[in-house]
Amino acid sequence: MDGHLIVLLPVAGVWLAAGFLADRLPRLDRARALHRRTGWVLALTLTGLGLTAGVLAAGLQSAGTGTVDRAAAGLALAAPPALLVAVCAARRIRRLRTGAGALATAPHAPAPHGLRAAAAHPLVGLPLQVTGLATVPGVLSASGLEVFAGPGTTGAAVTVGALGVAAIGVRHALRHSRLAERALSQQQPASPRAASPLHV
Repeated sequence: MDGHLIVLLPVAGVWLAAGFLADRLPRLDRARALHRRTGWVLALTLTGLGLTAGVLAAGLQSAGTGTVDRAAAGLALAAPPALLVAVCAARRIRRLRTGAGALATAPHAPAPHGLRAAAAHPLVGLPLQVTGLATVPGVLSASGLEVFAGPGTTGAAVTVGALGVAAIGVRHALRHSRLAERALSQQQPASPRAASPLHV
């Protein structure tokens, strides 16, 4: 096993696990479970950011074709979505964990639709999942599978990747919209005219 594959595998594993757990956050209907799972997602996110930044920084400081340089080259595609995670997703996940923690004192306290809608926001799960997917080509290349080496395959791979990211984003947006509508319907007070049995 090549040295840079050993470096890339943990990074890819952390990002893929964070994206998988983040995708399941809106399904949790208990505040305590949401608080605990959000803590896992936040820990994996910070670990992924630290590992990615460390490998890229080491690759920039090393001028050559060593193990670290090849590992950094394998993470070049994951750098932009990882930056989006650092700027947007990490802060949202931290706020979500704080909100769920305020309701997690009772073991069976339900998670409000507002919190679940925040967990389903595209800027929570989408950057994590895109970063995880962006590490896969580097891992495949490091393992010796030249999937994108053939003529004409690069354009097809980019098209498939863009369509996949768009599909994931639309899925997150629809789920967020559905949960946000439920939260809004719960917050709207009933009309006093409709509630009065004596109103004519």
